[in-house]
This record gives sequence, structure tokens and C-alpha cells, in this order.
Amino acid sequence: MNDSTPPPAETTPDTTDASADIRLLGRLIGDVLREQSGDDLFDLVERVRRSAVDARRDGETPIAELTDMLAAADLDDQVHLIRAFGWLSLLANTAEDIHSERRRRYHQDRGAGARDGTLEATFDRLVGSDLDSDAIAHAVDEVHVTPVITAHPTEVRRQTVLGVVERVAALLERRARAGGSPTELAEIDDALRLAVLTLWDTAMLRLSKLRVRDEINEALRYYRSSIFATVPRLQRDLETLAADRLGHRLDNATPITMGSWIGGDRDGNPFVTAPVLRLAVESQANLAYEHHLVELHRLSRELSMSLRLITPTPALMTLADRSADDSPFRADEPYRRAMRGMHARMWAMAATVLDEVPGPLPHAELEPYGSADELVADLHVVTESLRSHGAGLLADERVDPLRRSVEIFGTHLCGLDMRQNSAIHEEVVAELFRVGGVAADYASLDESERVELLTAELSNARPLVSPHASYSDLTAGEIAVLREAASAHQRFGARTIPHYVISMAQSVSDVLEVAVLLKEVGLVSVDVDSGAITSALDIAPLFETIADLRAADTTLTALLEHPRYAQIVESRDGWHEVMIGYSDSNKDGGYVTSQWELYRAQRALVAAAERAGIRIRLFHGRGGTVGRGGGPAYQAILAQPPGSVHGELRITEQGEMVAAKYAQATSARRNLETLLSATLEASCLDGERLGADGDRYRETMGEIAQLAYETYRGLIEGTAVGRPGEFVDFFRQITPIAEIASLNVGSRPASRKKSDRIEDLRAIPWVFGWSQARLNIPGWFGAGSAFDAFATTDERRALLVEMHDRWPFFKAMLNNMGMVLAKTDLDIGRRYADVLVTDDGLRDAVFGAIADEHARTRRWHAELTGSEVPLVDNPALARSIRNRFPYLDPLHVMQVELLRRYRDGDRDELVERGIQLTLNTIATGLRNSG
Repeated sequence: MNDSTPPPAETTPDTTDASADIRLLGRLIGDVLREQSGDDLFDLVERVRRSAVDARRDGETPIAELTDMLAAADLDDQVHLIRAFGWLSLLANTAEDIHSERRRRYHQDRGAGARDGTLEATFDRLVGSDLDSDAIAHAVDEVHVTPVITAHPTEVRRQTVLGVVERVAALLERRARAGGSPTELAEIDDALRLAVLTLWDTAMLRLSKLRVRDEINEALRYYRSSIFATVPRLQRDLETLAADRLGHRLDNATPITMGSWIGGDRDGNPFVTAPVLRLAVESQANLAYEHHLVELHRLSRELSMSLRLITPTPALMTLADRSADDSPFRADEPYRRAMRGMHARMWAMAATVLDEVPGPLPHAELEPYGSADELVADLHVVTESLRSHGAGLLADERVDPLRRSVEIFGTHLCGLDMRQNSAIHEEVVAELFRVGGVAADYASLDESERVELLTAELSNARPLVSPHASYSDLTAGEIAVLREAASAHQRFGARTIPHYVISMAQSVSDVLEVAVLLKEVGLVSVDVDSGAITSALDIAPLFETIADLRAADTTLTALLEHPRYAQIVESRDGWHEVMIGYSDSNKDGGYVTSQWELYRAQRALVAAAERAGIRIRLFHGRGGTVGRGGGPAYQAILAQPPGSVHGELRITEQGEMVAAKYAQATSARRNLETLLSATLEASCLDGERLGADGDRYRETMGEIAQLAYETYRGLIEGTAVGRPGEFVDFFRQITPIAEIASLNVGSRPASRKKSDRIEDLRAIPWVFGWSQARLNIPGWFGAGSAFDAFATTDERRALLVEMHDRWPFFKAMLNNMGMVLAKTDLDIGRRYADVLVTDDGLRDAVFGAIADEHARTRRWHAELTGSEVPLVDNPALARSIRNRFPYLDPLHVMQVELLRRYRDGDRDELVERGIQLTLNTIATGLRNSG
């Protein structure tokens, strides 16, 4: 796969785009393809590639030409062709990522100044503001950011493949630094050829669907590849900046911690059971202990300083003397003896909670540490001693990173959240009340009657669950999960499972039901003597539909006015967490309405918390794609309502974005630093600065959101196109939604329940399906009609332009919409409709509405941003699209034809494999597809 286009002039790394690396990788794929499959297939791939590239260069979509070209290709050749373009897309992504990091370093090395999203730029901004240094120091001490890794079925790449891709990335980095040495370049290219050959002979698809245990293991892999190294170093850099710029000693041991849902999220996933929760908790703890033990053992070998040359502190000598290491070979090496003793105590601590302790065996049996804090204290003794005799560099570079790691990751690694749907809680509580003689039919009670019963249960200490009663599998399973969570708290501490998230929370009773269930296992406790109620974890309602977001502040106010629940919040140091859902709100109301209701709900929730005198932590359930809350994190955080961040940020990391952000240390650093920097800025500064115009802008946005909602609902309900109730048929035919369920990418079913209703479909496959057909309506539909209906005068049109220029929220919304519009291709979407939608009338009506709305939205986006180019503010993504999209065109052509054959009854194994491969490769090429 070659390209005759001459490469751009290459004078510095700054002017070199990723094209040269992509051409090199394409040539290597072509070489392997020719060697493995022959000249005929190579020539077919080359003709297809050239057709796509030439057409895109001329501004055309080569659907008709590619369709004719591929019509005569047999299935086996099509599968090889799909694989060729799939591997090229994946490697092109890698080349782009490497180039992005190369450019960043180039500018940094040449003194271009700190870039937005870095801690240095944030401190420049904060110090240059009207805030005094004490206020900034307080914010730095208070900041706490937690990315929460979740398992969702859009991570289409196998871990085996990711390992090879990491090798390719390292080789491309090395190649850029080779300095033109022919010998070294030849050596690197040979290694790249081996990596490409390995990929070509590696199956893209898994043989079986992922299990939850596989998802747990895949997530843990990122700690070894990047997180263990990155988070402590980022904390050190924050400490250094605070000292240098503020003269302040950082009093914040955990500005960044990690979270997870994998193994604790039961909502719609029947495979998350009590044994799975136990596995998740123990796997995380095992990795934390392994990391600490390996580092302690390594330090016991490295810190070889001799008493004949240095004088350690008395405290260090005490640690050495307590180590029970009487080897004459280490008699004058107190640091080695001290570290061996610390290793032995940590090993003994692990042995009390783990069946099998990882890492090297200890030299002796010593008393276990009582907590990780004791190890932190001992490591502090080591660093202070090293500094006392001029070995501060060793303390800073070798011992302090481990001390920080123990503080950050503890013995639990990360906080594992539990999540379940409110409907399940209702069913379980109803059974417990019925069996326990509390209420015969809890489900039939109104809200006030439910609250009254639940309050009574939260006012006494007696349990509901009887060991002598029989319960349904559902209830028994839920109670077993909660008991396992309580056990995890006892073994690994309260940081192990810090939150319980309630999906589809709509009322006070939805939250009190969880409190009652937690009381059954001791995670919520009622003091027998005083009656005081406390909770060992946060209970977090998740508001995710448009209606629930609109009522969120009312629900929270009612909760906080509930006397027993107010005590629970007080027991959590006056903090209350609320999760807001980007995915389901988008599916429910469309992009514009979802964005506005999320913004409005945050303002209202903050106000409700202030009225109640408590502090609120907002947990953002964002996905990878714009339709699920994705987009540049820095701009997204700064576009939040003032006061809504308040030093605390929790945010989900989902799907293929987890690998994109955490597979390598450089990308992990960039992502985590961006989250931390933006959270600090949003907490300290009023990013809006709207003054008296704020109310006017928000009133305008409310009107636009309602107009967009009516347009969006008119489409999906079918009323706007004269086909009521038939839109779901259109969606299921034009997208490969049914086939997506067969792709072995995740453990969770595509729907919460067996149903053809869009409401019951998970938001992830909803967005994933539209992206495969390149229509992407979750990211833009309804906007054009809303602007049309609102801007009926010149003054109103000017107001919208003004809002784009002045309001970060409105600008971020339009910028993210531009990203989706740039990836939308109506010509490709029309091919899906023409071939796959069997009802001509339905196809013409719905696709016609989509095309008309797309034209309106593109026109308005151009007018409000001042550019016909949707990505005018993101030239890097524009270049990426130019590089990548020609290779997607043939994949779409083949996917449509394979879907047609499959739906016509062709169950050839190659047809099924081809469909699955195109799902994989298109998602890879689009990157943030779900």
C-alpha cells in the first residue's frame, strides 16, 4: 500500500505531519500483504486505496466507484481487504498520536510557553489573576480529581493487538530521534516490519465474548503501562509548582486518585455477581500490593549506602535494627536492612487479606503493618534520612515516588463503585418488606407512603433479612453483592468501595431504598443507643433523562430536608455526590437539549446544596463521543457553570478512550494533567465572566433547547415525518445495531431488557450504530431547526453570534458539534439507507428529514462560528480526518453489502466475520465511536 504523493518538506519536527509515518506503515502492510496473499490481492487493495484517496482529494465520496470495483471481489479477498484497511487505520492513529506528542515536545523545547491544559499554564493564569496566594494555595490543597474507568462495548481492540501497537509507537518515537543514521533507520524499519507482520497474522476479533474478569484484567493493565508512573510524578510536579510559585507546602496527598466500575456496575449486567465483585476487589488489591512490594524489594537492593561513608538519622537506624536482617554482608548498609524490614512487614500485611501474596518472598517473618499509613511514615523516615546527608536526589527520584504511590493507591488501588438500577432496588425492597411483614405490596404505595416506611426502617437497627426465610434469586443475589462490599470494607478499608450509584434515580424513595439495603449489611449503621445514622460510603443518585435532570434540584432538596438522610450526609463530612448522565439524556432529548439540561441542572444542584449548607460533588458520566458527552476535556470542564466544580471532579473514562488515554505514559500524563489543570482553573476563576448578560444568554439557551427537543422528539417518535412509531424500524435497518450485539467487545448486553423500544436500548450502541452509518445524529440533530425557529430577526441572529464569542458553554457546544459534523458523511449514510432500509416510504421520509436537518445545522454552524469549515478551531483533527477517512470509504461499502447479504439469509462464515471486522475497523478509524 504505497502513496505516490510527494512528502511535505521536512525541515523540523514541527513542520512534519504524520503522513510520512503513515506512508511508511502503509508500505509495510502492503509488503506483508503481497508476501502472504499474492500480487492479485495486493493490486486489488492498491486500486481500491487509490480510488478512495484520489476521490477524497478531489472533494468527492467514491461510493459508486468503489461499489463497482468491489462487486466482483470474492468474500475471502474482501475479508483480507478489510483487514488491510483496518490495520492501516489503527497504525495511522498511532502515528498521529506520536506526532502530536512530538509537536508538543518540539514547541516546549523551543520556549513556546506553557500550553493550555498544563499545570504550568494554570499556575500562570491563577497567579496572574486577582486571587491572593493563600486562596490559590487553599484551592491546590482542596483539588481532587478522579477518572473512573468503565467497561463498555466500544473498546473493539484486543489487548494482544494493543501490545503490538505499543511496540510500533516506541519504534516510531525511536525513528524520529534516529538523526538520519542509515544503519539505525534500517534496524528500526526491520523491527517495524516484524511488528506489522505480527499484526497481520494476529486475529482482530476475539473468539468469545469478553467476561467481566477479562475486563477487570484489561483495565488493570493500564496501571502497569502508565498510571503507576504518571500519577505520583504529576503530584510531585504540583508540589513543586506550589512551592516555587506560591511558597506553599502542598497539603494534599491525593490530588488525583483512580476509580473503576468494572466488577461493581450491575446495572443491566447480570454477570456482575458477588463472586465477581470479590474478584474485582481482590485483583485490584493484589496489583497494589504487588507494585509496592516489588518497589520495596528493588529499593532494598539499590540503597546500598555504607555507614563507612554516610551518617543516617537515628530514626533510620531504628528501622534498620528492627528489620531482623542479621546478614554480615549488610551489617554496614542500614538502608538496605531498613527496606528489607519494610518489605517483610508489607508482605505480612498482604498475607492477612490475600490468598496468595505477589512478588518476592520476605527475608523474615515480621509483624504486619496495621495500615498503609504506617508504611508511608516509614518511607518518610527514609527520605528525611537521605536528605540529611546530601542524598536528597535519591529521596526525590527513588523513594518519594513509592511513598506517593502508597498514599494514592493504598492497598486497594482504586475506588470501585457499585451501581444498580432504581427499579431493581424497588423490587428487592418490596420483597424484603413482604417477607418481613412490613408491607404486603410496597410497589403499589405512593411516594409519601414509601418514604414513611423507609424512614421507619432507617430509624431502628434491626435487620430485615432473616436467615430462616427464602428469597428470590434477584433479592438473594443483590444482598450477596452488598455483603461482599461490606467484607471488602473490612479487609481493605473504606476507600475500596467509596460510592453507590443509583441509575435512573427519580425520587427520594429511590435513594432511601439504597440506604435501607446498605443497612442490612452494616454499610449504613444505626446506633442502638442514640439512634444516630451513619454511612460508610456515598450514596449518589444518577439523573440521566431530560425529565430527571429538570427535576434533579427538587429531588435533591427533598432528600436533604429528610431528617434521617441529612444525618447520613453529615456523616460523610457534609459532602453529597450527584451523578449526571450525558448518554441517556442525549438519547432522550438530543444533543442541544441534553447539553443545556446538564448545564442547567448543575447550576440548580449547586444552588440546592448551598441552601442546605452542604458541599456537592458532581460526577460526570461522559463517554468517548460527543453524543455521549465526549470532546476536549479542558474546554468541557471550563465550560461548566461557575461553582459547579468546586475543587472536586469525578468523570468516567469509557470504551476505546481508555486505551487512547492510558495505553502510554505520555498520553496518560497529558490527560490527567489536563483534568487536574482544568479543575483548578474552574474552581478558582469565573470562566464565564458574563455579568448581567448571563441571565439573557441562559434564557435564550432555554428557548433554543426546547425547540431542539421538539424537533428531535418529532424525528424519533416519527410524528414529524408522518410515520409515527416507525423510527425504531428505520434505526434498526440503517445501522448494524443487531450485528453489533454479536461483536465480542464487552460483557454487558446491548439493552437493559428485551425490548424493541429505543428507551430500553443502551446509549452506547445507540451512538455506536449511528457512527457506523456515518450519520451521527446524536451529536447534532435538532440544532439547525432550533436556530431557524429562534433567530427570526437580525437582533436574534446577532445574539447567537455574541453567545458564541463570549460564552464558553455555548462555544464548546458548537465546537463539539463541529467535530461530529466533520465526521458525518451523508453520501455514505444514504448508501446505508438505499441498500438496507426496505420500506421505500419510510426511507424517503426519515432520511429526507435527516438530510434537511443536516443542511440546516451545517449552515447555522458556519454562520455562528464564522467559518464554513466545521473544524476551523481544530486543525490537528482536520489533518487527521484527511489522513484517515479515505481508508474508511471501502470499509463502509463492504459493510453495507455484507449486511445486505446477511439479512437476506446468507449465513456464510465469511459474511459474518466480514461484518464483525468492518464494525471493528470502522470504529477504529473513527476513534471516538461510542
